[in-house]
Amino acid sequence: MTSTAAPAISIRDLKKRYAPAGGDEGKLALKGVSFDVPEGGIFGLLGPNGAGKSTLINIMAGLVRKTSGSIDIWGFDIDRDQRNAKRSIGIVPQEIVFDPFFTPYEVLEIQAGLYGIANHLRRSEELLRAVHLADKRDAYARTLSGGMKRRLLIAKALVHQPPVLVLDEPTAGVDVELRRQLWELVTEMNREGVTIVLTTHYLEEAEELCDRIAIINHGELIANKPTRELVGMAREKILVLTLDRDLTELPSHPGFVKCEASGERMLEITYDKDRANAGEILSAVQAQGFSVVDVTTREADLEDVFVSLTSQAA
Repeated sequence: MTSTAAPAISIRDLKKRYAPAGGDEGKLALKGVSFDVPEGGIFGLLGPNGAGKSTLINIMAGLVRKTSGSIDIWGFDIDRDQRNAKRSIGIVPQEIVFDPFFTPYEVLEIQAGLYGIANHLRRSEELLRAVHLADKRDAYARTLSGGMKRRLLIAKALVHQPPVLVLDEPTAGVDVELRRQLWELVTEMNREGVTIVLTTHYLEEAEELCDRIAIINHGELIANKPTRELVGMAREKILVLTLDRDLTELPSHPGFVKCEASGERMLEITYDKDRANAGEILSAVQAQGFSVVDVTTREADLEDVFVSLTSQAA
């Protein structure tokens, strides 16, 4: 989903240096990051631990003060129009943060009160239905499962109807089924017009959900492309071969990037598709006395691209 409208979030030359400790100069967590988050899509913000993602999110949330640069959220500068900027964004933190002694309904009502939303304009019941927690309306929040708590955090971030929602590791620590439910919820919210910014360590999650992905490493933006284009950057392909006899030595060829035995008769060959094709790789293996019984291929995915880009920038 794309749009020619103004970006939902515009970040320009954003820098953050933390105060020095001892005799050092302080850590430069963000080194002049610039990118736009298009309106109406699901935008992935990826990076290794310590890359600067949380610092960036905390600056948008108003929890950390930037050193320099600018951020506009829904057209509002976070410094010059702080009130409207904050009303335009909802943040779902990685940590579970609400009072465990309140019910889900009370959690949403208190949050609405903090935003000054009049009683007749509150949507607590509607939001509980939207995140499939209506049947837990009056249960203590501490009795909810991990997945239910995650969904309650999403509802809490939506009480003021922000057009932009930031999800910081929303599926961390939840099982496969709950992760799938959260994916469906995110997709549904996006279809209803909410712009989503997603950070995650599950790269298959980002590849499946996101229209566009930015990667930050060591405080610098190292990629910002549509997801399909980013995945297409991978030049490597993998052939998994089943051979007719046990391996005593590994075949070699200039086109091989990597050749590993994955079993007594299994060979996994990574090759650069700009330098060779599958037929040439198979011919090279057969020329060295091996007969191939079975062949499977695996295209590079987002994880391969992510590892390649972040290791180059290390």
